[in-house]
Amino acid sequence: MTKATDSPQPPEALARWYTRYSSPVGVLYLAARADAIVGIWYEDQAHFPLPHELGELIESPGDYLREHGVADGEEPAGEYAAAQLLSRAAAELSEYFERKRTSFTLPLDPEGTDFQLIVWEHLKTVPAGYTTTYGDISRAVGPGAPAQAVGQAVGRNKISIMIPCHRVIGADGSLTGYAGGVERKQFLLDLEEPEEVREARLF
Repeated sequence: MTKATDSPQPPEALARWYTRYSSPVGVLYLAARADAIVGIWYEDQAHFPLPHELGELIESPGDYLREHGVADGEEPAGEYAAAQLLSRAAAELSEYFERKRTSFTLPLDPEGTDFQLIVWEHLKTVPAGYTTTYGDISRAVGPGAPAQAVGQAVGRNKISIMIPCHRVIGADGSLTGYAGGVERKQFLLDLEEPEEVREARLF
């Protein structure tokens, strides 16, 4: 993950591209550099990214990859490498929404403060089908990390779903806030509910 204060890198290393992905929870904006996914946002969410956080649009990563190629032995780079990541991200998200996948394999590198990065890294350890609380995260990333600061970091998560901030609930079990809206949060939690739990509720 990238600290907001990291040393400057060459412009080509920071270049970003994005695409739009239609999902059961609405249109998602997927953004990538050549080496990592850097953002997944709902089109109508709070804290929607600024244009420079999205980069240049690749309307259809699959079409782009078919129309462009890489010479034999040449390492994919730049826009082509980003299109590969965006295409893989869309494929893995589709598997997730079809209940064929519960975790993701792509490199993730959101930009944030030291504290945000620590919180986001911890979120990745919460498996599908489970939830955690702001207090639990505070104790895990502490010492002395106030739950309010944890809540702010969770709310600023830049890679929705793949960094599962939707799995964070209130100490009383309430859904609390979610940048994409509480209805989407409930949908994702229901989607991830283990099959045996779903079946038990039917009887």
